[in-house]
Parts: sequence; structure tokens; C-alpha cells
Amino acid sequence: MPNNKQALKRTRQNETRRQQNKITRSSMRTAIRRVVEAENAEVATAALPTAMKRIDKAAKHNIIHDNAAARYKSRVARVAASK
Repeated sequence: MPNNKQALKRTRQNETRRQQNKITRSSMRTAIRRVVEAENAEVATAALPTAMKRIDKAAKHNIIHDNAAARYKSRVARVAASK
């Protein structure tokens, strides 16, 4: 339990940021899943730009590391090309 106003405010900020990070990470994973689980190539290529955008946004906000973002983008692009 925070003992002063500054610590209380920091606790509130941390919780808000944690929830926002969770939303961003979840939307990124959903976009990736839509590409991976697409039935055919047209659906996969249509979902690919959204997945790339979500991955880039997560990396820009330091939710995932830049190298992790590059790895995700490479894997998603490879899956979309193979469908």
C-alpha cells in the first residue's frame, strides 16, 4: 500500500499503462492469429498489413523489443506467402 501521494499516483499510472499495454499486445496477437489461421492466400494477404501495423506499434511503444517485432513480422510474412 502506498504511503504518500506520489506513490499513490504512481500506482494509478502504472495500472493504467499496464492495461493499455495489455490491449495493444492482445490486438497484435489477434492480428497475427488472423493471418496464420486464414483459409486461403487472399484472406492472409488482406490481413497482413494490419498485423504489420500492430506489430510496429507495439515495438514503437516498447511493449515488445525491436528484434522481437522483426521476428514476428518475418514469420507472419513467411506464413502469408506460403498459403
